[in-house]
This record gives sequence, C-alpha cells and structure tokens, in this order.
Amino acid sequence: MKKIILIAAMAVISVAATAQNLKFGYVNYTELVQLVPEMDTVREQLEAQEKETYETLGAMYQEYQTKAEQFQQKQSTWTPAIRDSKMKELQEIEARFQENQQIFQQELQQMQQMLQAPVMEKVQNTVTELAKAQGLAFVFEETQMLYIDPAQGVNLTTEARKALNIPEDRTLESLQAELQAKAQAAQAQM
Repeated sequence: MKKIILIAAMAVISVAATAQNLKFGYVNYTELVQLVPEMDTVREQLEAQEKETYETLGAMYQEYQTKAEQFQQKQSTWTPAIRDSKMKELQEIEARFQENQQIFQQELQQMQQMLQAPVMEKVQNTVTELAKAQGLAFVFEETQMLYIDPAQGVNLTTEARKALNIPEDRTLESLQAELQAKAQAAQAQM
C-alpha cells in the first residue's frame, strides 16, 4: 500500500515538476545521522547506560539463581509452609526481574530517542539549508527511492557530510568495523 502511494505521489510530483521545472534533491539521511561526530557521543552514553542496566539485571539474576539453587538443595528438608514461602519468594524475584527488564528496555529506548533527537535535528537543518541554497523544491531520502537519475537530481550527501564535519574516509562500513572491534574488545575483557 505504501509503495503504491509512494509511486502515485512520485508520478504526481513528476508531472508537476515537468510543468513547473522544479529541482529535486536526494540525500542519504541514514548515513549522515550515523556518521555525524555527535552520534559517537550518543553511542558512548547509550553504551554506558546499557552496561549499568545489564550489571543491575545481572545482580538480580544472580540473586534468583542463588535462591533457586538453595531451594533445589534444601526443599526436601523444609516443612510445607517453608517450602511454599520459599517458592513464593522465588516467583516474586523472577517477576521483579522480568518487570525490571521491561522497564530498563523502555528507558533505554527513551534515552536513545532523547539523545538522538538533537543529532537528527542538526542533520535535518543542514539538509534544509543546503536544499534552500540550491533552490530545490524537494529532497528525498536516497535509500527509500526505487530509482534516482543523478542527471535530474542533486545529491546533497557529499555537501552535507562536509557541513556536518564528517571525515571523508568515514563510511558506514568503517563505522560498523569500528563498532564490531569495540564489541569484541569489551567481550575479551569479560
């Protein structure tokens, strides 16, 4: 359904553009957002929060494991009332763990959105300024288009990269390799 609407919109825009000689631009918005230097700070803050969250959840899980092992070892020696009490305690710890896991996940998502919002706004403003400076009527996300004729559109990605101070040699592939190396180094420390 979305593709049909997109194709219909493009057809209407194409007809209108021919009639009015409008200029179009395109940009790889995802690339810009991921590679802008401020996003490195966002990733670091999210990693720190994630680490703290996993440490907290790990401690909760360890408490559950310890109590579960104790229950398994001693349940045959306990009276039914103690066994029921210990079973209820285990269930409460498990429920609290699952509840906190969901809460922490939601908090991480909210934090990610909050931290990324200014970065995304900066990229959006940069693209808007470049588009206005070149007299473009529309700017499309390059990765969402089925076809782009470079001769009939203006690619703003390179100019936006310069305006956002993204080093020329930094690519999504190099970022991915960098993030993988970090993850492997973190795992090796564990």
